[in-house]
Formats: sequence, C-alpha cells, structure tokens
Amino acid sequence: MAVRIRMKKLGRRHRPFFRICAMDVRVPRDGRVLEELGTYDPMLPDVDARAVLNSERIDHWLSVGALPTDKVKVLIKKYGTGGTHRQQQEAALAKLSEARRRPEPPKVEVKPKASETAEGEQAPEPPAAETAPVNPAEEAASEEKTE
Repeated sequence: MAVRIRMKKLGRRHRPFFRICAMDVRVPRDGRVLEELGTYDPMLPDVDARAVLNSERIDHWLSVGALPTDKVKVLIKKYGTGGTHRQQQEAALAKLSEARRRPEPPKVEVKPKASETAEGEQAPEPPAAETAPVNPAEEAASEEKTE
C-alpha cells in the first residue's frame, strides 16, 4: 500500500481549512485517513501560525516510506523537525493564543455597609420616623387630637 502525506479539505466555501493526513494513494482527497498529522489554516493573518504539525508522527511516516505532496513538503521543511521557521512559528502561536484569551473581568471589591457589624451580621435598623401627613388640614386635625 502506497501512503501519501497530503491535505484533506474541510471548512466551507471562501473559508478553507485543511488537515494534514497520512492517506492511501487510492483514497479520494476527503476520504478515509490513516492518521491525522496536523492542520493548516490559510485564513490566519500571521503566516507562521497557519501550520501546526505533529513532527514526531510525520517523521515516523516518512521513515516507513510515505511521500508528502509538494505543498506538504514545503510545510514540513519550514515547520517540521529542524524546520527553518520553527522559532517564528512558536512566537506566532504564542501570540495567537494570547489574543484568543478572554480578558479577565475587573474584580470589584464589595465594601461592607456601615450598618453591618464585624461578624457580618447586620445591626438592627433604627425605627423609621413617622411619616408626615400629606394634607396640612390633616396635620392640624392630628395635632388637635393629641392635645
């Protein structure tokens, strides 16, 4: 069985995404894979963050006779074991993961109210003052009754 390391297209129209896979030569492009070895996202703005490869497994498949396609050969040369762009890729992936993190919401300290005691229990509230009557005539009538 002849094995090729090639790209399997995923995603949708105008938004491609590829998996780098070890596949039998006779299988169609999007068919059954032997093993998935990495990803390639051409839509990322940072060129060095586009390819993520499992170098250990790619080296294994190359050692048993798998042949990469032309595009995958370029990616392995750049980002594989001993690749020419490994440091740039690591920096780009770190920058990308930092950008994808959600910022921490600001922590708000809850200050205890002045009416709360040190144990966390609320002190009894003072009794509310009597409400004043709305109508001045009622106020005068209530004063006469109290006298």
